[in-house]
Amino acid sequence: MAMSAEEIELLIKEHLPDSEITIQDLRGDGDHYSAHIKSKLFSGKTKIQQHQMVYTALKGKMGDQLHALAIKTSII
Repeated sequence: MAMSAEEIELLIKEHLPDSEITIQDLRGDGDHYSAHIKSKLFSGKTKIQQHQMVYTALKGKMGDQLHALAIKTSII
């Protein structure tokens, strides 16, 4: 079962409430997305730590309901 861009955004916003999120469906299949997440909470964190924060927000759905997500993070 695929996830919608709105579902992905809600999960991330729940974990990173100040975030600005842009999600793009790369193939139009609801299964391959690209997300650019901007948050003050990324300040002082490495890129790996920032990406781990996003994966944590997705609550284990990566690889199951969400097949592929290219992540780009930055600090607001």
